[in-house]
Amino acid sequence: MNLARAIHFDESDQHVFHSPARTGEWCVSGGFEFSNWTEADLTGKGRQAFANGWFGLETAGRVTFVAVTQIEPDELETLTTLLAQHFVDFYGAPSPEVARPVAEQELSHMVDLCDEHAANTLLTVARELSEAGVREAYRVIEPQDAELEAFAVHGSPD
Repeated sequence: MNLARAIHFDESDQHVFHSPARTGEWCVSGGFEFSNWTEADLTGKGRQAFANGWFGLETAGRVTFVAVTQIEPDELETLTTLLAQHFVDFYGAPSPEVARPVAEQELSHMVDLCDEHAANTLLTVARELSEAGVREAYRVIEPQDAELEAFAVHGSPD
């Protein structure tokens, strides 16, 4: 089973998001944050988070790129509990027990998305507002196969 972890190639996320996700933390799409947004909400760093930010499950921060990696069932269980509590703390869910099925659905969607790809595949998300609400599209950047010769020079000391 796969899920996605935050990955950074440079410091840009530190500057474009109000709260950047931590490198290596587990992520989901996080489109739920924008479910009631309108064009008026799409300004500044909030616009950047809406446009292409994945949601870090530990920090509630955002990240531009995630990498597909294996997750163990007990880790997924912990993340489900964490996300359910986030729904209570930030979105007014009445209890973690009531929020749990929504958290499970959010994580299940991300597992399904990630299970389609090999380890180390990079993913980006792009969002737009539509008449039906928030529309998400995903871009896939396949891991590059590199020959050993690209990294090592073989020869004799002569």
